[in-house]
Amino acid sequence: MRSRRQGARIVAALAVTQTIGYGVLYYAFSVFLLPMAADLGASTAQVAAALTCSVLVSALCAPVVGRLLDARGGRGLMTTGSVLGTLAVLAWSQVHTLIQLYAVFAAIGVASAMVLYQSAFAVIVAWFDGHERGRAGALLALTVVAGFASTIFLPLSGLLVERFGWRQALVVLALVYGLAAVPLHALVLRRRERTAHAPAAAAQRAAITHEAVRRRPFWLLVAAFTASGGATATMALLLIAYLVHLGHPPVLAATLAGLLGVLSVTGRLLTTGLQTRLPAALIAAAIFALQGVAAALLPLAGRTVPGAIGCVLGFGLGFGIASITLPHLLVDRYGTAAYATLSGRIAFFSVAAKASAPLGALALAQLAGYGRVMAAVAAACAVAAFALTAYHRIPFRPASK
Repeated sequence: MRSRRQGARIVAALAVTQTIGYGVLYYAFSVFLLPMAADLGASTAQVAAALTCSVLVSALCAPVVGRLLDARGGRGLMTTGSVLGTLAVLAWSQVHTLIQLYAVFAAIGVASAMVLYQSAFAVIVAWFDGHERGRAGALLALTVVAGFASTIFLPLSGLLVERFGWRQALVVLALVYGLAAVPLHALVLRRRERTAHAPAAAAQRAAITHEAVRRRPFWLLVAAFTASGGATATMALLLIAYLVHLGHPPVLAATLAGLLGVLSVTGRLLTTGLQTRLPAALIAAAIFALQGVAAALLPLAGRTVPGAIGCVLGFGLGFGIASITLPHLLVDRYGTAAYATLSGRIAFFSVAAKASAPLGALALAQLAGYGRVMAAVAAACAVAAFALTAYHRIPFRPASK
């Protein structure tokens, strides 16, 4: 009973810190883009490159963070990352050159790797080791709450900028994040005691990791979640612009794009509910395939309001399912001992795709038009669906947890 109550406290704490963390360290950037560009005397593209830098640094850090999580747990790592994130946002409020901005966002990238989903999922997987239903419910609760980060922090950041200016608004957001995340990570997070001695546990993790990366299933997961991550990031960046290009009013385009956040929660609820009856890999593959169909149909059906709504609904259902499907697949096949290490290696590829794919899509849109971009998104979704279908067909003996 005590363990169950502590687990609930951990999930609640992480739900708060992930919501604020994503809101401050990621989503708020779009609100600050224009006032920062004007103040720094730079183009929006030059300023926007800072966020790309942050995401790429986060991808580079993911494998190291994964190994540390498996070896030492999340408490110290996430507390340190929260302090770093708070200091980095405070430093962001004081930048006066692009070099300073890029340096600050490199620090934010390191902090993001330490405190966002990768670390939070590892803490939950370790705590609910051997309790599959508890783990599934905890991951769902966490991602449902954190799914509203943009809904909360985009308007909040806008109000702060309007009231205080962008620099003071960042000071407020840094304090909000630090005062919540640092004590919650330091005081609430716990790690279950493991029976294995540290050297034996380290040897077991190394053996599991070595075996996994030599086999096809692991690389099918890499392919699936890298392709899906790139497609999702591209659609998130270009959907509003493309809907306007198709002839829809900007307000309608923004409203339809705003549905993606709500639909991501719907997709997570649907996926978790179906996992009790169907294999998780096939559920995700079917939803990725639906996303591909929606992206392919958008140039054809998206000029009408009903057609645009249908395509956005189809794509949006898969917007958040990767985050809750990957932990389930990794634990089922490889167990929990090396979960964070393997997750970090996959994140190296998938997070890098999220950073780089939108830049490639923008270049493709300028060279060949938005229709080719949607075709590329549809192809990436098809790759993700095919990879997970192939992954499901490879038999395995369920790992001991």
